[in-house]
Amino acid sequence: MATFKDEKEEEEAPMHVDILEAIFSHVPLIHLVPASHVSNSWKRAVSTSLRHVKPAKPWLTVHTQSPRAPHVTTTYAYDPRSREWFQIHAPSPNHTTALRSSHSTLLYTLSPREFTFSLDPLKLAWHHARPPRVWRTDPTVARVGTKIILAGGACDFEDDPLAVEAYDTESHAWLRCEPMPGILKGSTASTWLTVAVAGDKMHVTEKNSGVTCSFDCGTMTWQGPFNLRPDQSVFHCVTGTIRGRLMVAGLVGDAENVKEVKLWEVKGGLGLGLGFEEIGAVPKEMVVKLVMGEGDCCCCWGVAGSIEVNWIGDYVYFQNRMEPEEMVVCEVVNGRCEWGSVRNVTVNDVSRMGRMVFSGGHVGLEDLKRAVKDNCMFVEKK
Repeated sequence: MATFKDEKEEEEAPMHVDILEAIFSHVPLIHLVPASHVSNSWKRAVSTSLRHVKPAKPWLTVHTQSPRAPHVTTTYAYDPRSREWFQIHAPSPNHTTALRSSHSTLLYTLSPREFTFSLDPLKLAWHHARPPRVWRTDPTVARVGTKIILAGGACDFEDDPLAVEAYDTESHAWLRCEPMPGILKGSTASTWLTVAVAGDKMHVTEKNSGVTCSFDCGTMTWQGPFNLRPDQSVFHCVTGTIRGRLMVAGLVGDAENVKEVKLWEVKGGLGLGLGFEEIGAVPKEMVVKLVMGEGDCCCCWGVAGSIEVNWIGDYVYFQNRMEPEEMVVCEVVNGRCEWGSVRNVTVNDVSRMGRMVFSGGHVGLEDLKRAVKDNCMFVEKK
């Protein structure tokens, strides 16, 4: 006859750890939050599964915002680990001005009254600062270490359209910096520029020409110009970084005939010895879908301006803002590209009438635990 002790041991007998870890590898990251609280053995299995079986991957966040006050904002997140979309219900208030994204990881707003920004991966915590001294409507913005750099994009009535300022997140002070190089004077707005951060340098590139100037946050000076157009056949390029390496995504052909979309890694550093290594090309059928969408009418005449590229961790997301229902996705694994597509579930009649802003970051289990503790809800979105 079984004793009380035997029955208790049988009830507490753990499932085989390897089986539990395998099961958790198929569970979306957000659902691992409650699983990690079941018992110590489950907590260890969750941790081991995320470290060795199926690690967490950086999330893409999409913010849809109404164009009119009070600028109602809805936030969605895509987890490539589980290939699931979630709507994030957070207690944070709506923004009084338009949301903007830079370098795919920094989300911010800018008005004559204040500069606000969010650095956490889920973009739930916001910091408030005084506005920069120079009023800007469309600056190039990037976070480099402890500083947030605002370059160019000044209003017409400002004396210096090339003015640069840096906000120090530690001292909470604005610093005046060396102006942007004169070669960029005709295209200081972020509409014409792409920005990438590698180490302590911010690389600003003119999208059509590939002309690049680099701002060194160590010396607070500009360097260049350099040419980041990988090939003469590239008529439009967007820069980014993967694991700290400077990358270029380029449209090959011309505005009326996009032949290819490719990815290159910048080799040898800028200046002498600069080179490019092609690491992949978007499959032909995906190029057609990216350029033309699902319709029969080609919109190539505006394709360069409508293609948006977001660099999130090891992932590169391509989207045609005129046809936003589907995104082309590249995951760079061991220097090779793995291509796929993701349906953008945030697109509907309401979001089409507003703004759609992309950002992202490395979201871990602890980030989600803090969010849940702060009364955030994650609702699966199909």
